[in-house]
Amino acid sequence: MANHPSFNERLIAWQKIAGRHDLPWQQTRDPYRVWLSEIMLQQTQVATVIPYYQRFLDSFPDVASLAAAPIDRVIEHWAGLGYYARARNLHRCAQQVVAVYAGKFPDLPEQLAELPGIGRSTAAAIAAFCFGKKAAILDGNVKRVLCRQFGIEGFPGATAVDRELWRLAESLLPDSDIAVYTQGLMDLGATLCTRSRPRCDDCPMGSDCIARRDGRQAELPMAKPRPAVPERSASFVLISDGARLLLERRPPSGLWGGLLVPPEGETEAVLSRLGLQALQQRPLPPLKHAFTHFRLTLQPVLCTVAPVQTTGESGLEWIDLSRAAEAGVPTPIKKLIRQVASARG
Repeated sequence: MANHPSFNERLIAWQKIAGRHDLPWQQTRDPYRVWLSEIMLQQTQVATVIPYYQRFLDSFPDVASLAAAPIDRVIEHWAGLGYYARARNLHRCAQQVVAVYAGKFPDLPEQLAELPGIGRSTAAAIAAFCFGKKAAILDGNVKRVLCRQFGIEGFPGATAVDRELWRLAESLLPDSDIAVYTQGLMDLGATLCTRSRPRCDDCPMGSDCIARRDGRQAELPMAKPRPAVPERSASFVLISDGARLLLERRPPSGLWGGLLVPPEGETEAVLSRLGLQALQQRPLPPLKHAFTHFRLTLQPVLCTVAPVQTTGESGLEWIDLSRAAEAGVPTPIKKLIRQVASARG
């Protein structure tokens, strides 16, 4: 793929004038803060990330404090952002930076990419923004920009197409202003070259964009053929003594790893396991929740029990109903808890 020097020149000029300059992580070259923002921004919109980013830094202001924190506390700060493997990798990465690099992030993209949860593109972004290294990024937004601009055919996740995009991304790198160029690519994909309703008239690349020329903005990049999404269901028992709710810590890996949820299973089996007896029980309306690879139908049952001090099992916590929805629970469980709390009120 031939080099396109005018592409990076125009992008840099546009970013300096019209790009984003006021995001919280743009005001620093601290690798810890840039890394944190990059991990949070994977699969998550900027507007959602900003309050999480600020709260996270309030509790874990540097890599050492994050590395020293219990994983449960880290997971609780991530609750609601989804893709919880990111939080577990974040914690592992912080511990590795402290143990291997004495608390200082390496400046080479190859070394950064070897750390937990940091892939090739994220490593390049950190290296460019913090250390001025000439390295190519290729996240979802950038793939969309390049596929449309240069008319790249095929699903970007396919091996051959991915290799072509990486070659193209590297060929476009400028010799200077690498941080501005990298930010410009991100900004172009996030604000103009969006998945739907791209603002082609405002785009600095619009004059020679192949997708715009051929009216193929909706086709490029090509979508992955989608198989039928599997359907699953799970039963959850919301056990309350009228003032509190019993929640159980999930195993550290797997669905909702490390988060608090109501005990899962058939009602009688759960009550028997916990040595509890229901004074009243009633089913709540099913709740559907979509994950990336499947859809889950939650079948909740509300059980009222007499007040007890303990259940005799570790990993279980009685939490006041008034604050249970904010106690480090996943989003669909938060909705269930609010149903219970509002019914009680």
